[in-house]
Amino acid sequence: MKLYNTLAREKQEFTPLNGNDVSMYVCGITAYDLCHIGHARSSVVFDVLYRYLLHKGYDVTFIRNFTDIDDKIIKRAAEVGQDAGEIAEKFIGEFYVDMDRLKVKRATVEPKCTEHIPEMIVLTEELIEKGHAYAAENGDVYFRVRSFEGYGKLSGRQIDELESGARIQPGEMKEDPLDFTLWKGAKPGEPSWDSPWGKGRPGWHLECSAMSEKYAPLPLDIHGGGQDLSFPHHENEIAQSEAARGKDFARYWVHNGFVQINSEKMSKSLGNFFTIRDILAQFLPETLRYFLLTMHYRSPLDFSFDAMEEAEKGIKRVYTALEQIDQALERAKWKKSPFPEELPAELDAIEAKWAEAMEDDLNTAAALGQLFNAVRLAGRIAEDKKLRQSEGARDLWARIRKDVAEWAKVFGVFDENPAEFLTALRDNRAARKEIDPSAVQTKLDERQQARKDKDFARSDAIRDELADMGVEVKDTPQGATWDVI
Repeated sequence: MKLYNTLAREKQEFTPLNGNDVSMYVCGITAYDLCHIGHARSSVVFDVLYRYLLHKGYDVTFIRNFTDIDDKIIKRAAEVGQDAGEIAEKFIGEFYVDMDRLKVKRATVEPKCTEHIPEMIVLTEELIEKGHAYAAENGDVYFRVRSFEGYGKLSGRQIDELESGARIQPGEMKEDPLDFTLWKGAKPGEPSWDSPWGKGRPGWHLECSAMSEKYAPLPLDIHGGGQDLSFPHHENEIAQSEAARGKDFARYWVHNGFVQINSEKMSKSLGNFFTIRDILAQFLPETLRYFLLTMHYRSPLDFSFDAMEEAEKGIKRVYTALEQIDQALERAKWKKSPFPEELPAELDAIEAKWAEAMEDDLNTAAALGQLFNAVRLAGRIAEDKKLRQSEGARDLWARIRKDVAEWAKVFGVFDENPAEFLTALRDNRAARKEIDPSAVQTKLDERQQARKDKDFARSDAIRDELADMGVEVKDTPQGATWDVI
């Protein structure tokens, strides 16, 4: 398996340091607000990486933290007149609600910053002892950026470049504008903890260094997060951890790309800011998860509600095909007749290409393409009257169904009961178009009665009335069904 390593700026063969054991740390949320579409993308990307590593048989220690003390949390607490800890706990709870709906697995360990203050103090003390950090008179502790020779190696930024834009802000007592905060001296009314430098709280960058090494030996196999975290957050993590430990912090740095809204950067000021719940108010969670996997994780992802409509069509096609396969496999009798050898061979190739796509830097877009190829193959067999009755068709359909079930475990989509999901999808689309399913059913019952009475003119008229409502009627051997046009 190859992963793009931001540190090396190339795809590299992924080889865990300790045999079958993999350690992966991913920066989690700062718990002060509801999660947005950018959080959804990062969470789903690393959930799929986690699932795929498990699929390959690795024993994975997955660490995803919660930042539960930070300037943003303190600001939100002051705005609403609550305790910062209460704010953090509230939005950690809301995070789980959103991620459960998106089928994001729990990490192996989910540490909170405030539960690891002693480890952060020890790490800061070690950096001071080694000359990489210093305490200021106001209780702040800073990291000496110029003391770490490798600073900038992850982001590719040079000290000279950083120096030109660096400034010391009022209240800061830095030796150098480039230095960053490890520990913040307490301010009136803010949460604080005792430390050798007086009361205070940890800086954001320090938290991840201390929490990651508590639960996995350094170097970590994989450290991940959004592209926006590569600088300064991940750069600073590297500096403080490697300066303290004298060895690599992480071996593979994996970053997912940005989410844009209608080709623009997402911003509350532009009015194009969407929380996960804004989106799930209109679309099923699985549709959003599927949409997030339709582009390679390193590419920019352009979100729009039109794009979600297209994703919905794609997910409907797959579930419809799976329902048809399930119905076909319920047949009791099959013919022992010749079956073209090239069809199983075609599925062999699809399976191989799915694996190749996933092994090539977790290319979910290409892997989903192979899943579509598999269900199209199933459809071609169903359309052939001779083939669809043969034992060969049964065996190939069963194999396709098994493949999709295995791939679904990795993707986290296409693992629902097809008939139930298609009903839920139809009702969701109806709600968006303000179509009342009960009213539709009433008209379908009227139409059924008209057909029994052989009043075909009335039956056709009701079909037209439903079409005017945006409803398409399909007559099947099991009875009339409906869908949203």
